[in-house]
Amino acid sequence: MIAIGCDHGGFELKEAVKKHLDEREIEYRDFGTYSLDSCDYAVYAEKAAKAVVSGECEKGLLFCGTGVGISIAANKVKGIRACCCSDKFSAEMTRLHNDANMLCLGGRVVSAEKAIELADIFLDTQFSGEERHVRRIAQITDLENRF
Repeated sequence: MIAIGCDHGGFELKEAVKKHLDEREIEYRDFGTYSLDSCDYAVYAEKAAKAVVSGECEKGLLFCGTGVGISIAANKVKGIRACCCSDKFSAEMTRLHNDANMLCLGGRVVSAEKAIELADIFLDTQFSGEERHVRRIAQITDLENRF
């Protein structure tokens, strides 16, 4: 199950990606927002991120105007490694090397077609499990636990 969430700036992109997930028969839980009405991205980032951390959802997809604000908010939830991407290489490497568990995309930055492509790459790429990457993720977790 994939957690998804957005603010008003990412709403249309979220809806396009949801349609694609339906076509791929990938289950998701939509944590909102559910309209173009102005709202605060941190609210929806937290809801979706908590679902990923709890294990209710395996990964998450978040959307706001740039993808940046919602990624900052999601990364405040302990256990989340959210990345904001707008290119294929970054979307692949963040899974392969960083074992990122949330992808954040900007509705004012990428097209629906590009968002779908990046979401597919993110969802389909497995973490490499290489020792150097495991070690680096452990260092990130250690930092998270110190503060």
